[in-house]
Amino acid sequence: MHTLSVLHRCVLRDPQTPNSTTMSGFLLGGFSDVWELRVLQVLSFSLMYWITLVGNLLIVAVTTIDQSLHTPMYFFLRNLSVLDACYISVTVPNSCISSLLGSSTISKAGCTAQVFLVVFFVYVELLFLTAMAHDRYVAICRPLIYPVIMSSQVCLHMTLASLLSGLMYAGVHTGHTFRLPFGPSRDIHQFFCDIPSLLKLSCSDTFSNEVVVVASGLGIGGGCFIFIIRSYVHIFSTVFKFPRGTDRKKAFSMCVPHILVVSVFLGSGFYVYLRPTAVSAATQDLVFSVFYSMVPPLFNPIIYSLRNEQIKRVITKITKRMFYSGNL
Repeated sequence: MHTLSVLHRCVLRDPQTPNSTTMSGFLLGGFSDVWELRVLQVLSFSLMYWITLVGNLLIVAVTTIDQSLHTPMYFFLRNLSVLDACYISVTVPNSCISSLLGSSTISKAGCTAQVFLVVFFVYVELLFLTAMAHDRYVAICRPLIYPVIMSSQVCLHMTLASLLSGLMYAGVHTGHTFRLPFGPSRDIHQFFCDIPSLLKLSCSDTFSNEVVVVASGLGIGGGCFIFIIRSYVHIFSTVFKFPRGTDRKKAFSMCVPHILVVSVFLGSGFYVYLRPTAVSAATQDLVFSVFYSMVPPLFNPIIYSLRNEQIKRVITKITKRMFYSGNL
């Protein structure tokens, strides 16, 4: 069946459609062809984008300015906020501009860059979320040796290792995808270029590509998820030994939102990337892509700022300082 679908994509084509050798780009899909619905999509995407951008940059500014927030926990939160601001900027602005102009064309170079950056940011985001879970585990379960295990040098090395391995991981997947010859169809049923959508357009057997995507996704994503769950099992077993009161409530308020973000991020990403391309539905892929590309960057600043008393106190202090200095 897989071979027949490849032959169908490559042989049964419109004679007026250019062949794969003259193809200069791709056509990104949208949520609707109706102008009013496209405007509504642009408005909603733009609102989510600016909330995400402002929220994450606010966390970066606050955790950089205030010396009391120069701890491993806020170091990883600052890195995560920078990453989220970059991650959502790769896909959403281009989608909004294309919807407004009615031009969904993206060059092959632009598509390659999008695939590389999306894979890179997804990979590094997952490692940062895993590092944050480890930080919580050490802080709650090993508080006496926390300064040794989570020293500034260790945190820096973890960040550099995540970034460098992310570059290699994204390079391998991007190169493995674009080495394929693509058929005459250029329609990507997605609002940005991603690997599953491109594999559907290939004019050759994509079985090895699918195996690599599934194996690496299960190996890295599954491994990180198991590590995070294992960390929180230890955390909750320790927290339940606390006397009832603010310490237990504070620990739960720190951990539960993090688990929810990781679950949404991994669940939607697994749904899109780990299903066989032959049974993937375009509409469902669009919806779930929003969940793993836009929801985590949007929720992270809300969760880690509005639910964090220390960050709220610092924001209030900075705001009052700016207000009074303005009056003076």
